[in-house]
Amino acid sequence: MVPEERLPSDTVSSVLVRRAAADPAATFLYSGDSRLTYGEAELQTEALAASLSNLGIEAGDRVALVLPAWPEFAVTVFAASRLGASVVPLNPRLTPSDLHYQLRHSGAVCAVTAEDAYGIDYLQIFEDLLVDLPELRHVVTVGKEDLWYDDRIFQWEDLLSAGRGREFAADPASPDDPFALLYTSATTGKPKGVELSQANLLHTAAETAEVLDLRPDDVVVGVAALFHAFALGPGLLGTLLRGASLILQDDLEARTTLRAARRHRATVHYGTPSVFAAEVREVEGGDSRAPGALRACLASGSPLSDGLARRLEACFGVPVLPAYTLTEAASTVAAGRIGDPGEKLRFTAGRPVGATSVRVTDDAGVELPSESVGEIRVRGPGVMCGYYRQPTATTAVIDGDGYLRTGDLGMVDDDGYVHLVGRRVDTIARGGFDVHPREVEDRLAAHPAVERAVVVGVPHDALGESVCACVVRVEGGVVTEEELREWTALALAEYKLPDMISFMDDLPLTGTGKVWRIELVRRVEEQARQDVTTQQEATTQQDGTTTK
Repeated sequence: MVPEERLPSDTVSSVLVRRAAADPAATFLYSGDSRLTYGEAELQTEALAASLSNLGIEAGDRVALVLPAWPEFAVTVFAASRLGASVVPLNPRLTPSDLHYQLRHSGAVCAVTAEDAYGIDYLQIFEDLLVDLPELRHVVTVGKEDLWYDDRIFQWEDLLSAGRGREFAADPASPDDPFALLYTSATTGKPKGVELSQANLLHTAAETAEVLDLRPDDVVVGVAALFHAFALGPGLLGTLLRGASLILQDDLEARTTLRAARRHRATVHYGTPSVFAAEVREVEGGDSRAPGALRACLASGSPLSDGLARRLEACFGVPVLPAYTLTEAASTVAAGRIGDPGEKLRFTAGRPVGATSVRVTDDAGVELPSESVGEIRVRGPGVMCGYYRQPTATTAVIDGDGYLRTGDLGMVDDDGYVHLVGRRVDTIARGGFDVHPREVEDRLAAHPAVERAVVVGVPHDALGESVCACVVRVEGGVVTEEELREWTALALAEYKLPDMISFMDDLPLTGTGKVWRIELVRRVEEQARQDVTTQQEATTQQDGTTTK
């Protein structure tokens, strides 16, 4: 079956209706030992929409999702679209205080949550939240326990049963109305609520699927965080648009992911560098076998180093496509294509997708010539509606020409490929010079004993900021600080060399797999304080011994 064309009037739910009518028996979602066909997904969507409508959920309301990547998450997204409501996908691993804040900030009137997952008792959490959040009128729980509830808490299966065959007033929103409120992962600051329309999400989903030439016989693996723009758009909706199948996972533990990919004969693998690095270690160490049916990998979330890209290609035997993704642009801004030259796949973020336009500007917003480094700005169908309840913050990042100021530093080469240098806010001001972390990270990661490297700026009395490299060695790798300094000195100017190198077993990550730079800086500073304390204690002890 040839993939259908997307219509300008499409909404998330209308695409499901059309797909279910065309091929109801085709597998849409794999989850554990179960599968959900397109026809079954549509029947559950209708039933849930009917019950939610009966509870008073209507157009403009917000429905929060506090779920792992389960089929119930997807069905709720489609049901909300059917009613003209919006969804607020939240990280199920949020602390209760963060969950409270995002539920309150979003004004969600209903939440669909797991009864328990990851060792967290969500029922207890929501019992407390219902007292503190008067706008939160209903909670729908997904689980198998036969528990007592008050009149505002409902079990998922009960709502499906009650809604089957029930008529309701569908009120689908316009494709351009805000539909999903996604909170940024806050790697460097406080999270913001990014409002994305159905058209935003469907655009990037369709364009990413086009890059991969996704087809109905494809099976996609590597999706475990549906609260993230990439997983919700290209992951879930991209699969839907092309009539393919998607493997959903509670987490992306390397051995489990590789096993699922082999079991369902996955052909396309999405992942972040941290996910792929863990899988490469599994395969290289002989603990797991590479999936045999893969035809492409797509790396998003953060840049993939040349060394890791080569190892991944060697392990899986397929091309690795880079993708430049932003929550504020509904995920994919640029991506590599199958057939692109190898150096473009390894050293760029690919070319802009679809109707997306990328320009590089100076601080004043003046567009720079090709091959010039400046701030990357993006305009196109994927760019957000704005930051929810933050008009000033929205105005600050959308310029007069409608371009989104990404805060990323990079350039566009003469062939139209986007090169990423780093984040403007990550730039380290060291002794009057600007150091871009990406350049130092790439050099460190090229060392055969280095698995991953992240460079951060740490406050320094004399320099302003010092350059600190946080390094994860490859398994069994042996390398010293001095050797890494000598290695970087062969390729970088003296002011770019790391002042400190901290070896770590792993790197702190956000819920979406990005490196949590704020936490890295905190760890480095804490370690530095401990080292000073240890040195002072040793000096004091030595002095005491000497005076005796």
